[in-house]
Amino acid sequence: MGVKLTDIVPRKEIGWDVLSGKVLALDASNVLYQFLSSIRQPDGTLLMDSKGRVTSHLVGLFSRTTNLIEKGVKPAFVFDGKPPALKGGEIERRRGRKEKAAEKYEEAKEEGDESSMLKYSRQSIKLTKEMAEEAKELVSALGLPVVQAPSEAEAQAAFICKRGDAWAVASQDYDALLFGAPRVVQNLTLAERRKLPNGTYAKVTPALIELQETLSSLSISQEQLLSLAILVGTDFNPGGVKGIGAKKALKLVSEFNTREDIFRAAKAEFDYREIAGVFSDMPVKEDYSVEFMQLDEERVKKILVDKHGFSVERVDSGLERLRAKKEESKGQTSLLAFGR
Repeated sequence: MGVKLTDIVPRKEIGWDVLSGKVLALDASNVLYQFLSSIRQPDGTLLMDSKGRVTSHLVGLFSRTTNLIEKGVKPAFVFDGKPPALKGGEIERRRGRKEKAAEKYEEAKEEGDESSMLKYSRQSIKLTKEMAEEAKELVSALGLPVVQAPSEAEAQAAFICKRGDAWAVASQDYDALLFGAPRVVQNLTLAERRKLPNGTYAKVTPALIELQETLSSLSISQEQLLSLAILVGTDFNPGGVKGIGAKKALKLVSEFNTREDIFRAAKAEFDYREIAGVFSDMPVKEDYSVEFMQLDEERVKKILVDKHGFSVERVDSGLERLRAKKEESKGQTSLLAFGR
């Protein structure tokens, strides 16, 4: 879900040249959910191999990663670990929504309503442990870093950025800002437009959010930003304080000096201290590696062609593009070993 700060956080469109040569820490689950949502048949059915195994996530991962590398981006994938206990309620709510969507999908299927089938299939997405492991295997075969977070991937990605081992966190959510990520890049896709619910299309370009610029423009501190987010609602207190959106929350954190005064004035009916503690005490792995290795073409083909029946021509085409990028970067120590 993520915290809803779109209305107040300043974002600026950037060109791909700004990202060229930079390491970006990607929230892998965020990316894989995008693929599972968008790469489907018209009736909502996921892409599968001859044995009925889902391949939508692998199709998207291979295509997106190849495109990013061609643009000069150095993607490092960070995977979620065990969710905090406080997130249990949100996980259960999501599971409930998905079960209802799955029921509506079956009803639409019986009626032959493909439009509704597509709609409800996207609302019942499940990223399985097997899918995540397959994604790790493919990312590794492509020579890219895989970082397993002990808990929340966004917290780990933010930590990597704060240490200077990545330039920004790439995610559609704002949570990484709450963990202190200096920069967040949104819309890391080469698609130039996105279809909106009303049927129209919106322009899509990479967008940069900088933490210090955000704090300065809102005239608040990092601690106040966290209070603001808790008021609006996070994955650990979905919905936040009823009736308080981002703009009203900004007014409250600007008006009162202490977190205690802020939440007393907001009449919060939950333990805000516990939620703030989850953010400040989120476990992260300190001995991670963001090392870029050589592309293992044989292993990529075993995963995509031999195991899942991908088109040999399609995979070879992608690998050829990666080889071309490698030639362009000749003299470096690895496929992607150009400056951060």
